[in-house]
Amino acid sequence: MGAAQSLVGPSPLSLLVHAIEQLSSARTIEQIAEVVRTSARLMSGADGVTFVLRDGQFCHYLDEDAVGPLWKGRRFPLETCISGWSMMHRQTVVIPEIRDDARVPQDAYSPTFVRSLVMTPVRPADPLAAIGAYWDHPRQPTDEEVEALSMMARATATAIENVQLLSSLEQSLARREALIRELDHRVKNTLAATLSIANQTLPTATSAAAFVESFNGRLMALSRAHEILAHRDWAGATLSECLDRVIRSAPELDQGRLRLNADCGVIANETAVSLILALHELLDNARRHGALSAPFGTVDLELAFADDRFRMTWTERGGPIVSAPARRGFGLRLAEMGLARDLGGKAEVRFGSEGMVYALEAPVSVRIMPIAKGATAA
Repeated sequence: MGAAQSLVGPSPLSLLVHAIEQLSSARTIEQIAEVVRTSARLMSGADGVTFVLRDGQFCHYLDEDAVGPLWKGRRFPLETCISGWSMMHRQTVVIPEIRDDARVPQDAYSPTFVRSLVMTPVRPADPLAAIGAYWDHPRQPTDEEVEALSMMARATATAIENVQLLSSLEQSLARREALIRELDHRVKNTLAATLSIANQTLPTATSAAAFVESFNGRLMALSRAHEILAHRDWAGATLSECLDRVIRSAPELDQGRLRLNADCGVIANETAVSLILALHELLDNARRHGALSAPFGTVDLELAFADDRFRMTWTERGGPIVSAPARRGFGLRLAEMGLARDLGGKAEVRFGSEGMVYALEAPVSVRIMPIAKGATAA
């Protein structure tokens, strides 16, 4: 009896159980396709089996196991193939003789061995794939063969959903790890910037109170920059946002003593921080020593794009006569060297009888670029 059973081979039920076990451990669509094409052919006794993925409005014949070549690797519009018909109509298709069925694209089938077929959708409620079984002669597939393919399709649906869930989980974990690395990078950069500000502020402070005042002001400017970038998910900032945090809140703007002319533009993360800190230093210096320290002094700030260049000019008038200091302070060094370095440009500070002039010029790049008229920043 045992010998007779071994000649018959494994039963469809045992083949299905084995296929389900293999599908449960599959981690990719390709592994699922390999299990389906071999198991479905054994279960149905077909001369060929294909595994077809739905790819938008196309059918992707991902894999096959057959006595002759079929359509592996090819894509067809849903409405031009039987697998597409099966998925669009959410039902199993049984065709005993392909030459007698108007749904069959004869040009696609004529080079193959196929004369009869069964095509069943995977997850009929919302098909995401199909399994096709083919024979090399006209025949009416049995109910048992059709049912076996339907059961395989149900098991395949669960396997695909598991792979999709696993892929989503892996992507979430990868995003989480990337966010942790990015957070670590930002925290270190922020701590380094804070330490640099403290080290640069301390040597020029005339007293502990003066240090606290200068340090707190610079720290608040750094905080405003981070607030903008965090609000935009660290995807850069606009020039308008940077100006809002520093210039447009200044009372001198309402008094007409601080005049602003700015084009629209977007600026990269690190450069936005440098720009806000530089604007803070220029404004603070003008209030302490420059044009805004005098009753009728004014400042003109222009940010403009022209000929693939970005230009920023800070011009003070009506203030005390100023001359170049023997030693540049932190604020001037930041504006003259730090911002220019971040933008890949050049900057200079000039002193004269009218007041200080700061001029920067840099090429338009991914670090800073104009926004077209009528467009909005993402």
